[in-house]
Order: sequence, then C-alpha cells, then structure tokens
Amino acid sequence: MSLRKLSEVAGISNPYLSQIERGLRKPSAEILQQIAKALSLSAETLYVRAGILEEREGGDDFTAVLFGDHRLTSEQKQVLLRVYQSFVLQNGGEAMTTDLRPVADDQADDQPDDQADDQPDDQPDDHRPDDQGDGRSDVG
Repeated sequence: MSLRKLSEVAGISNPYLSQIERGLRKPSAEILQQIAKALSLSAETLYVRAGILEEREGGDDFTAVLFGDHRLTSEQKQVLLRVYQSFVLQNGGEAMTTDLRPVADDQADDQPDDQADDQPDDQPDDHRPDDQGDGRSDVG
C-alpha cells in the first residue's frame, strides 16, 4: 500500500505519515492503532514490525487487546501492563523480555505537521478527553 493510500485509509495526513516513517515524529498509541487498523493488522503486530515490541512465542492476547484499546491512554495501558506482568511473575511465569512501551501520549506527536512545532515538546497534550468535564484528568 502506498503512503498516500495509507494516509487516506488511516485518516492521517500524508506529510505526517512521511515524518513518522523517517523517524522525525513519534506517534502515539492512538495513531499507531489507526495505522494498524488501516493495514488490517493488530496493534501488537504493528508494534513488533515497528520494533517497539519483540515477537514472543505464542503471542499475547492481553497485550494485543490492551494496546488496541483506544479508550485508554498510553499511561493507563502501561499501568495495566505492569500489574499484569507482576501477576504473571507471582504465578511462576517468565518475565517479559522486552519493555512493552509504546510512545506515551505526553511524549508523542499527535499533531498534524503544520501544528506540531507550535508547542514545545515538554507541554502536556490538552486534547485528551477527561472524565470530570472540568479540564482535570483523573490519571495520576
């Protein structure tokens, strides 16, 4: 699939996809999910192909579902993953061999290329919905 076609199907601008491809932008988990959906891949498969995750024998349905759920922030996904890993270790399972961290929302560049340089990288993303309706986030 061409970059232009992927742009159309994923709903992401062609210049932004090009910048991701060249390593100039770090997409959030949500952007990666859009790309995975457009390519008919699971988010986990895309993360493996992008080098964010190492492929594991037998796969892991939990991480595939977790990283594919666009309703959770990257931070929430990381917390859930750490809890899951601790339970696996407590039950005698093997530790995961990789750090399963997709780019966190506050480190990601979700903005279109024409707006991306307007904010310093250390500014929080204000476009994430909050559950309280008053601008505060309940994620701590």
